[in-house]
Amino acid sequence: MRMIFGLVLLLGLGLAGAAVYMAQGYVSNYQAQLEMERAAREAIVPTVEIFVVNRSLKYGDQLKKEDVRIVKWPEDAIPEGAFNAVEDLFPGDGRDLRTVLRTMEKNEAVLAVKVSNPGDDAGVSSRLAKGMRAFAIRVDVASGVSGFLRPGDTVDVYWSGRISEAAGSGGDVTKLIEANVSLLAVDQTADGDASDPTIARTVTVEVTPQQVASLAQAQSTGSLSLSLVGSEDDVVAEAVEVDQNRLLGVEAKIAAKIVENKVCTIKTRKGAEVVEIPIACTN
Repeated sequence: MRMIFGLVLLLGLGLAGAAVYMAQGYVSNYQAQLEMERAAREAIVPTVEIFVVNRSLKYGDQLKKEDVRIVKWPEDAIPEGAFNAVEDLFPGDGRDLRTVLRTMEKNEAVLAVKVSNPGDDAGVSSRLAKGMRAFAIRVDVASGVSGFLRPGDTVDVYWSGRISEAAGSGGDVTKLIEANVSLLAVDQTADGDASDPTIARTVTVEVTPQQVASLAQAQSTGSLSLSLVGSEDDVVAEAVEVDQNRLLGVEAKIAAKIVENKVCTIKTRKGAEVVEIPIACTN
């Protein structure tokens, strides 16, 4: 009897130990899952809904409602100019469609800089900033950087011509007249995604009305050349002026003019003596 009681006691202790072990494993597993869930919650990034295109769109295409869809985007990484309301992207009754100004690939965010204003086409006027004007500059293969200019580039404008002696030292001179000017179009192309080099005859720049007058005067009195500015270069070029003497390293010699003091006199006779009296010269 005692043996049976002892066996039952041992069996009970074994079952109790197994139950405790299983309970500890369950609690540990539950705590691990709870920690994983907490970590997952902390890793969740706040999002905001914005519009993206659902197909590739190229320059000149019209943006329609069926071309876009809403996706969740990380709140702290929303691109500037993104649209998150249908009334902003398609205002009014939606009849005045926007035009694509830059190529957009599938799932790319729709940005204000990549589309025109509602109802506008992809022409130059839609890309002019407020208060700015478009001005055309005649170029050739040399002055147009061998055809490697494209809309969206930035250039410095140099003027070459002859300065009269009355306006300065005289002679031929090349001078930087406008720095960091934005190109709107090359010939008749305003597509900033065009990459094929073309020998342009004119380029259209975005300038202020005052700069328009300066460039028009410069173009009518000499020749203009463009210098391409690097895409990552934010340094404004300083004043540059080179004449023939500076180019060849010749020091200009200023001839000193010697002015002789001229004295005028009249002769008078006093008895037998002739006297010269100084007077003011009349010529």
